[in-house]
Amino acid sequence: MADAVTDPSAPPGAASSEAGPLAPVTVEVMRGALVESRHRAAFAVVDPAGKVVLSGGDIARPVYARSSAKPLQALPLVESGAAAAFDLSDTELALACASHSGEPRHVAAVRAWLARLGLGEADLECGPQLPSHHATLIDFLRGGGEPDAVHNNCSGKHTGFLTLARHLGVPTRGYIRYEHPVQQRILGILEAMAGLDLGAAPRGIDGCGIPVIGIPLGNWALAFARLADPHDQPEPRQAACARLRAAMTAEPFIVAGTGRYCTRLMEAAGGRVVAKGGAEGVYCAALPELGLGLAIKAEDGADRAAEITLGGILRRLGVLGAAEAALLETPIRNRAGLRVGEVRPASEAPF
Repeated sequence: MADAVTDPSAPPGAASSEAGPLAPVTVEVMRGALVESRHRAAFAVVDPAGKVVLSGGDIARPVYARSSAKPLQALPLVESGAAAAFDLSDTELALACASHSGEPRHVAAVRAWLARLGLGEADLECGPQLPSHHATLIDFLRGGGEPDAVHNNCSGKHTGFLTLARHLGVPTRGYIRYEHPVQQRILGILEAMAGLDLGAAPRGIDGCGIPVIGIPLGNWALAFARLADPHDQPEPRQAACARLRAAMTAEPFIVAGTGRYCTRLMEAAGGRVVAKGGAEGVYCAALPELGLGLAIKAEDGADRAAEITLGGILRRLGVLGAAEAALLETPIRNRAGLRVGEVRPASEAPF
């Protein structure tokens, strides 16, 4: 277990001279009496001072948090005054943090928000996507629907970017580019929350077109610890953290959708957990009552591995109890609907 997250004075993205520790097996897939598959995941639980409370695997290796970073990317929307200026609701702030399923309530809320800005679907630069919610998708296709940007799971985040651009008085076109003032504001907040100079950090492009920044897993956990307990941040950021935590826990359906893991988790745990999943097996969470942040990266990129690892760690920390036991495993059913196995924390998991 590490004693602290990556030293903020160390060169960001610098390669280690030695391979980091092997990620532990955290999740097993049972079918009948046999462990059919196993998943490895690195994880870090960190307090706002950077002390590592619990960890496994190489937490110094840079990773892209993907959509798990959305609550941090939404901070400038609130701390700049844009959310107040445009009178954003909990629903709209939750949308700014969301990877939604494209269900009717999600889509209607995004369209209404864009209309209040005097903008429309053509101003979104996230690209088209079909709804991911199965029943919604069937209805959409039966009605002759075509993929559009409003149904994109990131359309709420992008509408938040457009709102910030409007408030700052900068061009809305090109808001996804790394050098745009909106993305530079986000970069500055990521640096403050993660405790790192990110000027030379690894960089890529996310599925929705915005920059993704490679940050050590332990520092992602630090950023979420500061989201949970931002006492060392400027007062406007402290207020922004509290506002986004409240919006996400007030509107867990908006953050994801029907049956989705982080929606079910926040519905069950209430304000004890502010959680957000991302592509390629990443999950991050803020635990306000404990003042801790949590970051997970499944080695094979499997969502199920990150979800069940998160549930196991939350049980270890006492955040989930017997009433939330269903969040600790995912049933495996055959085509007839019979339960034939489960995905669950591994017996040898270090939590």
